[in-house]
Amino acid sequence: MMKNKKIIIAGGTGFIGRNLARYFAVENEVVILSRNIISSTNNAYEEFNTPPEHVENVRIIQWNGRDLGDWATEIDGADLVINLAGKSVNCRYNVRNKREIFDSRVLATKVIGQAINIAANPPQLWINAASATIYRHANDRPQDEYTGEVHNDFSVQVCKLWEQTFFESETPLTRKIAFRTAITIGVGGVMTPYFNLLKFGLGGHQCSGKQMYSWVHIEDVCRAIDFVSDYKQLEGVYNLSAPNPVSNKCFMATLRKVTGTSVGLPAFSWMLAIGAAVIGTEAELILKSRWVIPTKLLEAGFVFKYPFLKEAIENIVANTKRKKYKFF
Repeated sequence: MMKNKKIIIAGGTGFIGRNLARYFAVENEVVILSRNIISSTNNAYEEFNTPPEHVENVRIIQWNGRDLGDWATEIDGADLVINLAGKSVNCRYNVRNKREIFDSRVLATKVIGQAINIAANPPQLWINAASATIYRHANDRPQDEYTGEVHNDFSVQVCKLWEQTFFESETPLTRKIAFRTAITIGVGGVMTPYFNLLKFGLGGHQCSGKQMYSWVHIEDVCRAIDFVSDYKQLEGVYNLSAPNPVSNKCFMATLRKVTGTSVGLPAFSWMLAIGAAVIGTEAELILKSRWVIPTKLLEAGFVFKYPFLKEAIENIVANTKRKKYKFF
């Protein structure tokens, strides 16, 4: 594990960012770049769920995600920059939201590249978030970094421009890795709505249930970042997903089994379309078949702590506050 390093996490107030802060603050200095300032140490502890004895290792600096400012001085002398900034795609794809999804990713990536470029002592490694949804809807075969096919729907256009902006940034002294991350599961985050579905007896498969579900445990996300920081020869695009994706039907069945939930009604495509419109999201986020495997990470020697879904779900359930969910 990295020790005595300075790590910058841009857009670090979301699910992945909070977990990264908690993981790395144990033995490193962590600086969060956020549009919203958290004023007190106690709030920093609550927000990032950092162990109390390490909360002093986390600082929050304000930025707007598009312009150079005082925050850029934090980049100078840092060891690692992790960029997670970007508006959530969990929204309706209207004109305004589409523009914000593009701009929030592209502008943040551009300005981080500028800050690295002008730094007297630039970071050795810049890791940029990317998405496994860049690959086509796939029910026939898995997609990896060598043979994966990229089509051109809205989500894919976002992913392509995001990666293009990242790799075109002029940072000659800084190694760059884009992690095409699958759906990330852990305590909280995406598991909260799944647990709520179980609570109301709606934990069956969605649509046919045959669509593939690529996932990765949040601890393996942290461990993979730690891993690539040690291997100077690694750069470029890497899929960050567990090596054993499952179907949507298998995912929901595993969730029911681990939580001891006996009833799980399915949701058909027309239900999902109506429900998505009601809650302000897109059915595509559930219906797209994401069948992604991490070939390059495995080739590099990375060993997943949670390669199989059952063990990953068991870990999450064991660490979830059960009083919120009466079904297990």
